[in-house]
Amino acid sequence: MSITLQWSDWLAMFGHFMILSLLSVGGAITTAPDMHRYLVNRQHWLADPQFNASVAIAQAAPGPNVLFVALMGWHVGLNAGGPLMGLFGVLVTMVGIMLPSTTLTYLAASWGHRNRNLRWVRAFKQGMAPIVIALLIATGWILASASVTGLQDWRVPLLAAVTAAIVWHTRLHLLWLLGAGATLGWLGWI
Repeated sequence: MSITLQWSDWLAMFGHFMILSLLSVGGAITTAPDMHRYLVNRQHWLADPQFNASVAIAQAAPGPNVLFVALMGWHVGLNAGGPLMGLFGVLVTMVGIMLPSTTLTYLAASWGHRNRNLRWVRAFKQGMAPIVIALLIATGWILASASVTGLQDWRVPLLAAVTAAIVWHTRLHLLWLLGAGATLGWLGWI
C-alpha cells in the first residue's frame, strides 16, 4: 500500500491522536475503534490487516499496551515512504497519544489525591468504571468483527461471550483463557 501524506496530513493525525489521548480513559486501547475509523475507514492510510496486526503484535509483546499506537504510526509511515517515514509516524502517533493524557493524568491525580475524601470525587471514580468497560467491549467488537465473515460464522461471537462470562464470574487467570483461544485457533475450530 502506497500513500502520499502532506505535512498538513501529519499535523491532522497528530491532532487527532491528541484528542484521542484525552478520551482514552482506561488506556489507549479503548480508543482503538476511533483509530480504526480514522486511519482505515476515513483516511485509508492503513488496511484492515495492518490495523489488526498492529493491535495483535503490541498486545502479544511484553511492555505497555500503548505500543499498538506506535505500530500504527510505523505502518502509516511505511505506507507513506519507507522506514524513515515509519519512524516519523511512530513519533507523531506516540507523542500525540501520550502528551495530553500524561499531563492531564499527572495534574488530575495530584488534585484527586489531595481531595480524595470528597464525595463527588469518589462518585466520579465509580461512575467511570462502566464507561471504561463499554469502551473495551467496543474495541473487542471491532477486532472480532474483522474475523467474522458473516452471520453463518457464529463461533467467534460465542467464544467472546463465553470468555466474557468466565472473566465476569470467576477468578480464572486471563492467560488460561488466552491459551485456550490460541489452542482453538491452532486447531482450526475458531
